[in-house]
Amino acid sequence: MNYSREELIEIQAVSNQMRNAVYHLMRFMKDNDLNEAEIIKRLRNMGRNIAKTFSKYWSPVPTIDLRNLKDFLATVYKKILNSSVIINIINLENEIEIIDKNCALCKYHYEDIEVAGCEIILGFISELVEQINSRNIQNQSLKIFPESVRESQAYGNASCIQIFKYQWGEGL
Repeated sequence: MNYSREELIEIQAVSNQMRNAVYHLMRFMKDNDLNEAEIIKRLRNMGRNIAKTFSKYWSPVPTIDLRNLKDFLATVYKKILNSSVIINIINLENEIEIIDKNCALCKYHYEDIEVAGCEIILGFISELVEQINSRNIQNQSLKIFPESVRESQAYGNASCIQIFKYQWGEGL
């Protein structure tokens, strides 16, 4: 079957194949002497590239700011990643903590893996915010940056905890 990109967004993707491919790709990169930092950078870039394409066909809101950030994130994780998450915005540290007990990319513990597959999600989320907000000239005051994967099911933890930093204010 041939689906358009718009139709693919509405179809539940086969996450097992995606997850398996990501971990095989990481093993390949490791076998070709990429270090952990390089692998993380490449996975986040993959997420950014996916978001650039994805944002052309789907956006849950016309703009994102601190008032609707939690709803935006909950919608993206539910609609795209098929997961319900706990979102904590820690204003004193300009930090966003997302706890995902059903991460689409980190379902299993991998003994030989040092980088979590959900690094792709960090790149995806930060770029999706950038793409959506760049279309609204009146609101370019929220930027989100991938920080780290604090815990991952791929490491044997019960959930994935993804950390972002944010900047908020006029003139960013």
